[in-house]
Amino acid sequence: MLHLPIYLDNNATTPMDPRVLEAMIPFFTKYFGNAASSSHSLGWEAEEAVEKAREQVAELINAEPNEIVFTSSATESDNLALKGIFEMYAAKGNHFITVKTEHKAVLDSCEHLAKLGAEITFLPVKKDGLIDLTQLENSIKPSTILICVMYANNETGVLQPTRDISAIAKKHGVLFFSDATQAVGKIPVDVILDGIDLMAFSAHKMHGPKGVGALYVRRKNPRVRITAQIDGGGHERGIRSGTLNVPGIVGFGKACELCRIEMQNDSQKTQILRDKLENELLKIKGAQVNGNRQQRLPNVSNMSFKNINAADLMGNLSGKIALSSGSACTSATHQPSFVLKALGLGDERALSSLRFGLGRFTTEEEIDYTISELAKFLMPKSANEVNK
Repeated sequence: MLHLPIYLDNNATTPMDPRVLEAMIPFFTKYFGNAASSSHSLGWEAEEAVEKAREQVAELINAEPNEIVFTSSATESDNLALKGIFEMYAAKGNHFITVKTEHKAVLDSCEHLAKLGAEITFLPVKKDGLIDLTQLENSIKPSTILICVMYANNETGVLQPTRDISAIAKKHGVLFFSDATQAVGKIPVDVILDGIDLMAFSAHKMHGPKGVGALYVRRKNPRVRITAQIDGGGHERGIRSGTLNVPGIVGFGKACELCRIEMQNDSQKTQILRDKLENELLKIKGAQVNGNRQQRLPNVSNMSFKNINAADLMGNLSGKIALSSGSACTSATHQPSFVLKALGLGDERALSSLRFGLGRFTTEEEIDYTISELAKFLMPKSANEVNK
């Protein structure tokens, strides 16, 4: 039986898996201690739970537990990585290379650092959303200290060639940071094979709780050091002070464990459903997929429809289907997506775009309903276009 609204905005956030909630509940009530309290059993129990979760998170990305720093979000992790590297490696250089289609947490942090003396190169993308690797390598200078390229785009799902990027970075002795918030838990991410030195991700994109994220910081080959951005009690080995969100961290760990076990099945299912949705909607005159269709996440489709205003369409579907036209972090601006404009779309096309984000709990019945409801609004427009 269908329960409305149908949720197809899993790139913004995901519903928590009941098994994650079950793991968290005891740490709100029975085991409520502060993980930094070392003088009694409640503190020890909390610390033990945090360290177990650290192991679960690390295992998902093939890292060592002591390379995981818990934060409040991927946005905080982005800020900590970028600002921490800028300060720590200031004596070596001040040049960062990033991409115009990065998340705002990265772009705004880079703009902030530019005011402090950083030199930032913002690389363009090709029409399919991928960067030009030759252009990337040609942008490297003696003063370059960091290459920052997201693993998977939050609006289009396009996957950048991470291993090729890391090889270029390593060749020139430059650190490589990736915001992998959309990728971790959906596809295999291996920081060793991928050659990533720092990586941000969060729990609520993989059916875990909101309010908890992580930053992976490589400790060997090379050992990466960052300057703390929050001063306080020296938590997380002095990298990120602040009382740890024990229930959230426990939930993060459980979410990672479930993704590690179930990722392959989840990905196969969501890709089948995504492709069904996409193929049916592509039958509509003027419909197109934005971004590379081969090199992308299995659960995402960004589509635009000729002569359709996405905001109006989403308003008509309110209460029936939960969709977005782009990043949740910029959805209130009512401006054309800067990501889609970077791909070369005009304002009209960008404003006619919808982002479909499927998840673990998306069903075929929900996809069939979505196709049917969208056709009611889109097909008349298509018919009118044919008659002109």
